[in-house]
Amino acid sequence: MEFIRFLFIAILVLYIIRSLVRLVLPMLFQSVVNKAQEHAQQQHQQQYRAKQPEGKVTVDYVPEKKKKGTISDSAGDFIDYEEVK
Repeated sequence: MEFIRFLFIAILVLYIIRSLVRLVLPMLFQSVVNKAQEHAQQQHQQQYRAKQPEGKVTVDYVPEKKKKGTISDSAGDFIDYEEVK
């Protein structure tokens, strides 16, 4: 008899928890989505305000200049030659 009573209470508790989760979980997800949407909207507005006027160019990064085709002195002697056939 006590086992049947335990099963009845356990099933009732699980049913109540399932019903509450069905009601509460969508509200929680909706609030998380709304916060993320507001955050993205704020970032978009900040980027829009931070844009510079059209025609103004700024360079943030200038790469280092590399030497082209220079041969070091320690590479050895090079002699120009013509191939004779």
